[in-house]
Amino acid sequence: MKQDSNAKTLEWLKTNPSFDELCARYPEDWATVQQDISAIIGRGVAEELKEYLERLSAPVAPLKPLHAKQQGGKSAEAALSQFVRSRMAHEAVKKLCLSTLAADTGVTKGKLRFNLFNGYVAQKLLFSSGLKRKPVSSSWFRLLWPLVWQKKRLMPLVQPKGIYCFYSRELIEALAEMIASRNCIEIGAGDGTLARFLKDRGVKITATDNYSWKNAVEYPEGVIKLDAREALGSYAPEVVICSWPPSQNDFERQVFNTPSVQLYIVIGSRHQFAFGNWNDYRKQALFDIEEDKKLGALVLPPELESAVYVFRRKPDARMR
Repeated sequence: MKQDSNAKTLEWLKTNPSFDELCARYPEDWATVQQDISAIIGRGVAEELKEYLERLSAPVAPLKPLHAKQQGGKSAEAALSQFVRSRMAHEAVKKLCLSTLAADTGVTKGKLRFNLFNGYVAQKLLFSSGLKRKPVSSSWFRLLWPLVWQKKRLMPLVQPKGIYCFYSRELIEALAEMIASRNCIEIGAGDGTLARFLKDRGVKITATDNYSWKNAVEYPEGVIKLDAREALGSYAPEVVICSWPPSQNDFERQVFNTPSVQLYIVIGSRHQFAFGNWNDYRKQALFDIEEDKKLGALVLPPELESAVYVFRRKPDARMR
């Protein structure tokens, strides 16, 4: 890695630099990650890729401003290098999955797109206008989705715009019932779609995001510009919800450290490497975690293999 000061490097990393920016700034680390991932893919063992990502995610030293008197320069350098490589690896795997999906469509040249019929059906089912999502009717989805033979094109087309799934009406109704009258915030809200749907169902919810995806996501006025720590401190919510939190993020741990939170709902994937910070999920001791398969089945489309995880504060932890 370049010999930047630890403090300056960490401040830069907090700005959530893009994958290309990371690779340009740390070409040697990217070369190492490329070699590692290529070797794993060559061996064809999916579990090995998961273990590699988890190994990179285990920090060798605290990722905060380091003082020379407290830790040696080599230890700090190693910690930062591993953190950078972890970010690179997770982004590279995400791009690999996306490119694999695109390759599965059979389109190898030109612009990936739906044909007229498939595009019309997908538009009517999933969007109210343009790329503005709407709560999806499960009955209409079950009827019409089998008619779409270009299903594999959907997510590669919409993910670059920050769309990682679609929400059925039944999911929104179930979530609204779970949240009930409690104060709720959404963190990492993106374009605020989920919070908008829940608010329409009468939920007292505030959408928040740190706007780090402003190059891809159009943030409406209803999404408050706050990072997770600020949002949790400002609103002291009883319920927190997050849809597709980035893999190995450093903000979800703040949810577990916020005394007011009684319920945390995470929409993600059955594949743990694809989202969330599972190290923090396992380390925290104040909440029970459960995969709600009924809710997961209400996240669309089914080809995503989505999952919904529910964290409930333990009764003996309510006074902590």
